[in-house]
Amino acid sequence: MHTTVKDTAFHPRLVVAATLAATALLGGAAYAASPGASSVSGTSQAAPEAHLTLQPSSPALAACFPHAGARVDVDLTTDAIGKDRFTITARGMRPRTDFTVFLIEKPGAPFGAAEYIGDFTTNRRGRATNTYNLIVEEAFAFNNETHTRTDLNSVGVWFADPKDDNGCLGAGSPVTGFDGDASAGVQMLNSGAHVLP
Repeated sequence: MHTTVKDTAFHPRLVVAATLAATALLGGAAYAASPGASSVSGTSQAAPEAHLTLQPSSPALAACFPHAGARVDVDLTTDAIGKDRFTITARGMRPRTDFTVFLIEKPGAPFGAAEYIGDFTTNRRGRATNTYNLIVEEAFAFNNETHTRTDLNSVGVWFADPKDDNGCLGAGSPVTGFDGDASAGVQMLNSGAHVLP
């Protein structure tokens, strides 16, 4: 895994909410509808771009990490070169921690179909950035048994190690399958009501 860390001028909206342990344990259900900014821009001379802002997935996580958030920038170049460039820049996160990134059907629990696209690791200040080359604009899951297609237009970020959310949620927080070894913590961030094209 190659991760570079840099400072940016991105400042996510502060979230102030009451801590409800039962809600936090769901790892994303509470804030699934929280707004995250999204936009698509482009001209005929430059590749179009999409932008999303990710926010904490529950009131408990927002209380533990009041400055947490991430910005996703996507160069939409699948039609031109067969892949898009997806960059995520996070700040206010737990320092020196691994996180996994997914394209998902629904931003909050139970999330629906999901595609694991990569990782990032925060520095000592809780900041990180990483870039993945993959198809984003046309990302989907296809079930050949039912012949159903599911678009994956939301973004979620999970604690890669289930122990890493314990400082906020306690030792009884759930273990989820959102990592390559099928053992991850809860969802830390999601894109809320806004979606990728």
